[in-house]
Amino acid sequence: MQKPMPLFQLHTDIDERVRLIREDRPDWLCGKGCDSCCRRLAEVPRLTAAEWEWLREGLAGLAPERLAEIGRRMTALSGDPTRPVVCPLLDRDTGACPVYAHRPVACRTYGFYVERDLGLYCGDIEAQVARGALADVVWGNHDAIDRRLAGLGETRMLTEWFESWTGAKHPAP
Repeated sequence: MQKPMPLFQLHTDIDERVRLIREDRPDWLCGKGCDSCCRRLAEVPRLTAAEWEWLREGLAGLAPERLAEIGRRMTALSGDPTRPVVCPLLDRDTGACPVYAHRPVACRTYGFYVERDLGLYCGDIEAQVARGALADVVWGNHDAIDRRLAGLGETRMLTEWFESWTGAKHPAP
């Protein structure tokens, strides 16, 4: 499946903003090996239909054992989403995302975009912002991202999309 054009363009625009920030600050905290945000989500991520279709393609390419483990985590989140939420897709041993290329917009923008009067980043970046160390950063506009996402179809929680795809509320162990 090819990524839908509006989603492809959105990802391209996000990737460019991220590239510009990293280019100006090669020591940027968000990068390979950092999984802090994945381990401390405020809630189960919500995805648009277009994002889900793209993510589902990535999930379909995983080994059956890995997909079963993700299914167990999705089920656990559906029943009791304790806070903070650990992303059910995260490989907890390596700290890597097995579907990184197919990750949702929220994952792509975290740490690089802000909403009006609200940062969307981890405590480490938040501390730098508070010290004024990142005053020159040209953050992406998350309000604009949200407006673009609104045109990409129905929005559901990741656990709901996964359940509708697998057809089972309780995947086999």
